[in-house]
Amino acid sequence: MIARPPEKRRTLRILITDLSRTMTDIDAGADTPETIQSAEGPGIRILAQFIRDLSFENPRAPDSLRGGAAQPQIDLGVEMNARSREDGLFEVDLKLSAKASREDGPIFVVELLYGGVFQIAGVGAEDMEPVLLIECPRYLFPFARQIIAEVTSNGGYPPFLLDPIDFAGVFQARKAQEQQVGHA
Repeated sequence: MIARPPEKRRTLRILITDLSRTMTDIDAGADTPETIQSAEGPGIRILAQFIRDLSFENPRAPDSLRGGAAQPQIDLGVEMNARSREDGLFEVDLKLSAKASREDGPIFVVELLYGGVFQIAGVGAEDMEPVLLIECPRYLFPFARQIIAEVTSNGGYPPFLLDPIDFAGVFQARKAQEQQVGHA
C-alpha cells in the first residue's frame, strides 16, 4: 500500500468543503455594508453574476459556415449601466453586442446583457459613479467575454474573443458626450 502525502489529502479536503457550497449560499457571518465600511479602505464585493439577456442570430447558416470567404467586418458595441437598490447594494449591467457581416449581408449577431450585484463600501459619493461604471464592469467582462466566445463557437464559428475593453476610456467618452448634449 502506498501512502499519500498529507499535503494532497489536505488539498482534497479543501476542495470537498468548497464543493458543498453553492453560488446562492448566503454566508451568515458575512460582513454587512456597515461592518465593511468600518474596515480599512474601499472595498468591492461581487455577490452575484448572471445573464440577464442573451441573443445569437445566425441568419445565413449553414452557407455562412463554409470557409474561403473574405474576413467579415465586425461592429462591436459596449454599454454600461448601474443602479442602486433599496438594500444598499448596486446592480451593474454590461451590454456587449457584436455583428459580423460581409458585403452580401450579416453572418452572425450576438448580444449579451450580463449583470452583477455588488456591495461597495468605503467609497465617497463623488467616486461612486466611476467605481460602478469602470471597476465593476472590469470584474464582469472576463465572464461575459467567455459567454460570447462559447455562443459563437456553438454557432459553428471560431470562438469570437473580444479584446480587452478600456472601461475608463468608455466612461470618459460617455461623460464628454453628456457634456456636449448639455451645452447644445
